[in-house]
Amino acid sequence: MDTRKVIIIGSGPAGYTAGIYASRADLQPLLISGQEAGGQLMQTTEVENWPGEPDGVMGPDLMTKLETQARKFGTEIITDFVTEVDFSSRPFMVKMGEKELKAESIIVATGASAQWLRIKGEYELKGKGVSACATCDGFFFRDKKIVLVGGGDSALEEAIFLTKFASEVVVLVRRDELRASKAMQHRAMSNEKISFMWNSEAQEIVGTDKVKAVMILNNKTDEIVKVEADGFFVAIGHKPNTDIFKGQLEMDEKGYLKHLPDSTRTNIDGVFTAGDVSDPHFRQAITAAGSGCMAALEVERFLANI
Repeated sequence: MDTRKVIIIGSGPAGYTAGIYASRADLQPLLISGQEAGGQLMQTTEVENWPGEPDGVMGPDLMTKLETQARKFGTEIITDFVTEVDFSSRPFMVKMGEKELKAESIIVATGASAQWLRIKGEYELKGKGVSACATCDGFFFRDKKIVLVGGGDSALEEAIFLTKFASEVVVLVRRDELRASKAMQHRAMSNEKISFMWNSEAQEIVGTDKVKAVMILNNKTDEIVKVEADGFFVAIGHKPNTDIFKGQLEMDEKGYLKHLPDSTRTNIDGVFTAGDVSDPHFRQAITAAGSGCMAALEVERFLANI
C-alpha cells in the first residue's frame, strides 16, 4: 500500500483550498470529498461576500470552481467518505469501508452541519427563503419579515443581526423563557424590530418557489396559527462532523476540534484541522478557505522536518 504525503478529509472551501496549496507545494495531495461534496455551500444560492465576485456567485458554482482549481494543480479527488481513522501511529490509516489508505499527514476539513427542524417545507425551500446563516443570507431580506427559531445566545445574536435588514423578526421559543444570557436577552428585547412567540413550534413552512408563511403550534394550547413571512431562519446550533475522530483528536464540549494557538495543528503531530470543523465562531466560507491555506502550509513544513 502506497503511503501518501497528505490526505485531506472533506471538501468545501477548506478542503479544496488545502488541496490547491498542497498541490502547488508538490505534495500530491489526495482529497476524499465526503458524503456531501462541497459542504454547506452546496445548499446555498447566491454568495455575495466572496472576494473577487462583485456580482455574487452561486454556492454550487463556487464549489465547482474551487474543485476545478484543485484538480488543475494536481489534487487527486475521490468521491467517497471516511468511515474510520487510526491516528495512533504514523503513517496514519484512513478507511473508506473496506478500502484503506495511509498518509504521513492528515488535514481534517469535514466541516459542520446546521441543525434542522425537519419539518414540511424546510428542505424544499432551502435557499428560497429558508436559511441557517444570518450573516450569509440576511442581506437578501431587506425590509422583509422573518421568522427565526431558537432561544440561545447564538439565536438572539442572529436575530439582532437580521434587524439590520429585515423590517420585523419574530423569534419562536419552545418554552416560556429564553436560554440566552441575561445580557443577550436584554439586547434582543430592547430591539423594537424583534418580537417573541412563546411556547411556539414551527410545524410547516408554506410556499412553492419561496417562503410565504409559517404554520406555528402553541404547545400549551395546541392552537395552530399561520404567520405570513418572507424568510425562515433556523438557529438551533451546528454540529461539527467529528464523530469518527472521537477518542483520538481533542475536542471541545460541543465536538469542535481543538488546535494549537495561531496554528492548525491538533493534539496529534501530523494531523491538522481546517474550516468549520474547528470553528464555532465565524463559520464563513472565506475563513474556512483561509484556514485550509494555513493547514496546507503547515503540512508542507511538517513534512520537510520529518
